[in-house]
Amino acid sequence: MSLVGYVPGLTFKPSAFLARLGGARASYRLPVYIACTLLVLVSNFRLGKDMAWDTLNYHLYVGLSAVHDRFSQDYFAAGPLSYLNPYAYVPFYALVSLGLPALVISSLLALAHSAILWLTFELALTAWPSEEPRTRLTVGLCAVALTFMNPILIQQIGSSFADITTAALVLGGWLLLVRALARPRATPFILAGLLLGVATALKLTNAVHAMAAFALFLVLPWKERGAMRSVLGFALSVGVGFALAAAPWAYRLEQMFGNPFFPLMNQFFRSPEFTTEPLHPYRFLPHSLGEALWRPFAMLDPVIVVHEELKAPDIRYALLCVLLLAVVLVGSWRRIRHRPAPSQAAKSEPAMRTLVALGCLLGAAWLLYLTTSGNSRYFLPMASVAAVVAIALLFRLCAAQPAVRNYILVAVFGVQAAQLTWGADLRWDPMPWDGPWFSVEVPGKLATEPYLYLTIGVQSNSFIAPYLAPGSGLINFSGGYALSADGANGMRVKALIHRFTPRVRVLVRGERLYADDEYRQPRLSAVDDALERFALRVDPSDCAVISVHGLRPELEINWQTTRAAPPPKHASTDITDLVTCRVVGDYRDHAAELADDRLAKLALDHLEDACPLLFQPRGLFTERNSQTWIRLYANSDLTAWVSHGGVKFQSVMHGGELIYLGREIDWATAPPRLDCGRRNGKYFAKVLPAGEGP
Repeated sequence: MSLVGYVPGLTFKPSAFLARLGGARASYRLPVYIACTLLVLVSNFRLGKDMAWDTLNYHLYVGLSAVHDRFSQDYFAAGPLSYLNPYAYVPFYALVSLGLPALVISSLLALAHSAILWLTFELALTAWPSEEPRTRLTVGLCAVALTFMNPILIQQIGSSFADITTAALVLGGWLLLVRALARPRATPFILAGLLLGVATALKLTNAVHAMAAFALFLVLPWKERGAMRSVLGFALSVGVGFALAAAPWAYRLEQMFGNPFFPLMNQFFRSPEFTTEPLHPYRFLPHSLGEALWRPFAMLDPVIVVHEELKAPDIRYALLCVLLLAVVLVGSWRRIRHRPAPSQAAKSEPAMRTLVALGCLLGAAWLLYLTTSGNSRYFLPMASVAAVVAIALLFRLCAAQPAVRNYILVAVFGVQAAQLTWGADLRWDPMPWDGPWFSVEVPGKLATEPYLYLTIGVQSNSFIAPYLAPGSGLINFSGGYALSADGANGMRVKALIHRFTPRVRVLVRGERLYADDEYRQPRLSAVDDALERFALRVDPSDCAVISVHGLRPELEINWQTTRAAPPPKHASTDITDLVTCRVVGDYRDHAAELADDRLAKLALDHLEDACPLLFQPRGLFTERNSQTWIRLYANSDLTAWVSHGGVKFQSVMHGGELIYLGREIDWATAPPRLDCGRRNGKYFAKVLPAGEGP
């Protein structure tokens, strides 16, 4: 509404209420906060319940594990993510465990998430200390609007993600730092450090924001008394905040694994229960200087896997680049033409210092972001800061041309609104607001008798843990991080199997286990192949189905076959089944399979040696599925396998094509050399002829 008043030819007639709001700094906060909260609640309601992959895979489970001791009965229940600091997920688990309707749970979470918009508004007021209340209010509202129009922020509103929960702590810390800039004192720096330290402990990706905060001291007025004490107090308080929020869980991890940050940083702590190879996901990292420089403009493109897995076009970073260039050019022109009056320069100095400080913080965070993850889910706090800096720069640049400024604002908001409407994914897996968040139908025996469930799949399905009989255990032994029957992993798994025997079951997604000639997943033979490493096999006579209502089944690949497909079990398409069968000892002779295993593993080992850039982390367990041996590479999102005597790999996440690299026997006995790397956003590898260099 305020923008319309600045467009030539249109009349701005604020109500008496709005006029009163603009007249007093303290009076307009509450209405703005209420408006922000209502905007968030309405948007959350319209978008529906989010059954995101991460929610099912580990969010609910780790919240459960923070409240209940699961170390004695579970092992890698949600894969390596089972052991992340769980305290940020406790509110979600607590609300779900109360049995509240999903809409109530999500609305309560959204209410807390709206604090990001409140803090953005306060940061904008700090960055624009204008004596004109109406202009100041307009700057704040525009910054809030641009912050809200972030598709990644909208995706996480009312969800179980901790990125948005901890983002408020980061923004609160940065707000304290920027406000203390004009008059450095120890107290605000200490409080800011505590907030950033706690945020980092709850979500380690927030370390980017805590480290970037030190860039503020580049513009700190060092002549002020106590400036050095402020810096030291801030650094110390970051450590104290981190220790307070991390120590309880880190102590348990140290006792269990010998690594207080397990499974992270294991190249330093070297726990035998996880790979000691560095974990550095390359999914969104730019692979060249050109890609890094182009990233702000690449983020405008409404396609997947640019800076997040979903389509999340965002205009703010490209806008910032254009505005920064314009500010430099206009500033240079003005200095050539005439210098501002001393009184005018002095008057604008505090405002410029605040804006420069925010720019330094944002620039430092952006560089760290591009070199550590490139994932904008971990950059939510800085997306708010980017909105504030962009709006403040635009208002400063066009201070003498309000009409031009408002035309630009209308264009920016219009483009981003169109992107949100037609080019963005605003929920990971939206579902209606029917009943509770999870509606899990567990057969009577499984709901009352404790079993150990050996789960199969990259999706661990650990969300079922609260719905199983008390005392039940979970091990995701085959999936994203496959567990070997040898070494420390094998000892843990075998100990749990021995403890629960004969109450041990396998669990996998599907209506039932299919025979090979039915050409459906999951296949009985594939499940037996996975269990073989622990000398177990399925007992098909004792199977049951756990049904999850309000969850779409995964897409299934269908093979061409003359056999009639069985009719669907459920009339609804929003029910997912998990089939679970008892397992028994497998005493068959597998000598032939073991010989084939050794050859395939040797071929894949040599493939990793030939191209360590692509196939990492190296040396992970090789899973066998019939006559196919598979390794997953989390750092590069690649899958390599040996099948039908050939070695192949593919990047499913980046839409890469299937690449054949030669015969298994050649790779096992006389491995060729590869020319490999990443080009135009896709991984490639080709075998070099003998004698030819890469």
